[in-house]
Amino acid sequence: MSSLSLIQQQRLQQKLSPSQIQVIRMLELPACDLLQRVNEELQENPALDEGRDPLAETEETIFDETAQEEEYNNPLQNEDFNYDDYVQDDEIPDYRTRAYMGSSDDDDSVRDIPMSAGISFGEHLKSQIYLTKMDKPDRHIAKFIVGNIDDDGYLRRTPEEIVDDLSFREGLMVTEEHISDIIRQIQQFDPPGVGAKDLQECLLIQLRQKNSTPAIEVAIRILDKCFNAFSKRHFDVIKERLNLTEDELRDAIDEITRLNPKPGSAWVGTVYDRHQTTIIPDFYVEQRDGELILTLNQGDIPELHISREYRDMMQDMSAAGHKQSKETRQAARFVKAKIDAARSFIDAIKQRNETLTRTMQAIMKVQHDFFIEGDETYLKPMVLQDIADITGYDASTISRVSNSKYVQTEFGIYPLKFFFSESIVNAEGEEISTREVKKILSEMIAGEDKQEPLTDEMMVTELAKQGYILARRTIAKYREQLGIPVARLRRDFHIKES
Repeated sequence: MSSLSLIQQQRLQQKLSPSQIQVIRMLELPACDLLQRVNEELQENPALDEGRDPLAETEETIFDETAQEEEYNNPLQNEDFNYDDYVQDDEIPDYRTRAYMGSSDDDDSVRDIPMSAGISFGEHLKSQIYLTKMDKPDRHIAKFIVGNIDDDGYLRRTPEEIVDDLSFREGLMVTEEHISDIIRQIQQFDPPGVGAKDLQECLLIQLRQKNSTPAIEVAIRILDKCFNAFSKRHFDVIKERLNLTEDELRDAIDEITRLNPKPGSAWVGTVYDRHQTTIIPDFYVEQRDGELILTLNQGDIPELHISREYRDMMQDMSAAGHKQSKETRQAARFVKAKIDAARSFIDAIKQRNETLTRTMQAIMKVQHDFFIEGDETYLKPMVLQDIADITGYDASTISRVSNSKYVQTEFGIYPLKFFFSESIVNAEGEEISTREVKKILSEMIAGEDKQEPLTDEMMVTELAKQGYILARRTIAKYREQLGIPVARLRRDFHIKES
């Protein structure tokens, strides 16, 4: 029989202090979110005040300075500390969007990209309902159906699912045939092709709304009878199955290529909706007499200090000493807690700014040539650990600084993740950035013969001639990362003359 016994064990466990947690959270905030966080703290903590402090702080009567220095030493420089114990090091999204916004003004004001606001795509469709001969109940159903059309212009839900939705949500009992009839009316709306269930139906709707010509009739037959073969560029199969000549096939394909596979994306309302969030850079980098100047974007973030009123209250309570009543001691604890929280918040922002600045300076040091020339080929291989080694921070700290942060240069706005890339070794034994190889790969594919596109094996040979020795699977990986399809799918629709 087993017996119960008490065993004493000693373990060393690392725990985060509130100040360390606050610094980490501040690091993850981009400039726009930091302003919101500061405003929230100003509302919640009456001991925190904004603007310049009109009087010099007499903190020695309020704080134990020695304790403050020990508590607020920058925890990011603690080599024994691992932030992965606190937060998960999620993969930084690989942003590729860039938007030119020009150089910053002297007052560091942020220039937003102007955009004209129009009605949304859904509102545009609903406005056309009243141009039909639908009665009031059908108009209500049509609005419900339009609400299920996505930004690309497709209706992904079946008539059966819409019938169920109307029954449960609206209390309306309708048949699938009635829903299908209303959908067919919506499919006649502008833009052409809207309300289709898939790409095949979308293209067919657009063709059938055109004036009939021999080429359009052949195009309809191709999409109706041979859509799968067409999507895979099997033109010989289509010619044989539909008994077409090369001229007939070429003319039909010309008609199909002029169609819009995403009718919703052509509407200005959708474009506005997708781009209504303006990127606000966290850093500005500009050249002055050949020297790079870094500015941290403070935007509308106000200066913060401890409220003079609360400091005076704390001094008065401290002066009372042992004569304090129970209520006064409770009030003193409350005031001190608010002052400590305010001081901690101010220090966290200072440490955030220091960490962001040092990290960006390290990135500028490694990628100096790019910030001078603006050419991607000047980017050097760089990983998170490279910047961690320069700054003395942990790699997870660099990851959080890089996440969702942007820098505005003279050549456009870039996410910080843009400057990180792995390396390969060329024929001369030099380390080069994978980004440089991808750029060469993109240029090579852009200049290829579209009737005889380059295969991955052919690109391996071409790159080897330029001193880049890469395996075929590596080329395939880079091509997929660039969003470029295989050679067969890049072939031009036009059929090469025999």
